[in-house]
Amino acid sequence: MTRTQIQLPEPLFGRLRSIAQLRDISVAEVIRRGMEIYVMSCPEATHEATPWKMPVLRGSGGHLVDPSSVNAEAFAMENRFQTNQP
Repeated sequence: MTRTQIQLPEPLFGRLRSIAQLRDISVAEVIRRGMEIYVMSCPEATHEATPWKMPVLRGSGGHLVDPSSVNAEAFAMENRFQTNQP
């Protein structure tokens, strides 16, 4: 069995403690039983998740812009330089 540590809000822990006392079992056993029910209700992961990709955004002119190819800081610096020119 694996040992773990969790943090619970006081009201939840109080309810768990009450359930444990009524059933004459430990709080840990109440949590284990609850986790077993939770795991049974979750669908199995049958396929591998696809890797996340940066979304393609529309630029101000309506053209497609790949954000990974844009250096926003360089654009901001260039704009500041151009606006400060006489």
